[in-house]
Amino acid sequence: MAQLLYSGKVRDIYDAGDDRLLMVTSDRISAFDVVLDQPIPHKGRVLTLLTEYWSDQVKDIVPNHLVSVDGSSMLVRKAEMLPIECIVRGYLSGSAWKEYTQQGTVHGMPLPPGLQQSQQLPDPIFTPSTKAEVGDHDENISFDQAAALVGKDVAAEAGAISLRVYERAAARALQAGIIIADTKFELGWIDGRLALCDEVLTPDSSRFWEASAWQPGTTPPSFDKQPVRDWLEGTGWDKRPPAPPLPPEVVQATSDRYVSAYERLTGKVFDRGESVAG
Repeated sequence: MAQLLYSGKVRDIYDAGDDRLLMVTSDRISAFDVVLDQPIPHKGRVLTLLTEYWSDQVKDIVPNHLVSVDGSSMLVRKAEMLPIECIVRGYLSGSAWKEYTQQGTVHGMPLPPGLQQSQQLPDPIFTPSTKAEVGDHDENISFDQAAALVGKDVAAEAGAISLRVYERAAARALQAGIIIADTKFELGWIDGRLALCDEVLTPDSSRFWEASAWQPGTTPPSFDKQPVRDWLEGTGWDKRPPAPPLPPEVVQATSDRYVSAYERLTGKVFDRGESVAG
């Protein structure tokens, strides 16, 4: 039996031998750093299948660690991972918007004055972060800080790869009526080359917006666990475990968002006949 190496909020990783890992993405969902009791049907397979889809779409830009995919499981090659998160932002939102309103910068980089929340940036920008230890939060860092961690040349290469992948994916997603506002990549060394690892351009690693609902100065609805967050916020929950049980309609609405993202981005019909709750 494969040895369990890591069990996270959503994903379990096993040693599959022969320099391989088995990554199993469950239907578990977390909100405000708390894992909820109710799984979201099909979420694990959506994340896995979207990762497979996008990895194939950008394989001419960067190799990846995928060996095979089976349902919600990925057999992957081991990689020597970079100790940074490779984030690309095309729109001003989240922690970047907060920093901009306070300092006029994003990850220490000055931006033009007068930008609005959710506004498209003049050009996509590479904005790395640290990789937090379990229980901590990633910290936004400047390019120079990333270079101090991995070396200037490696940071520059990681940034160039991340921007190229984002730009291609954002253009293709927009054809399906979806804006990729920002996304997070994981890169690691395989056979002496930087390779794309972990999940790729999924609703959990990216901010997907409905393009028809996008307007600067507002926050468009996203294709992720927003129904869960919105409902929990409305309950007055103090964000300490355990979380209140989700109503069936919130579970269904969230599942539908994940499936819709997959179908629109890939142009394929999602098979709802299988789900992995554990």
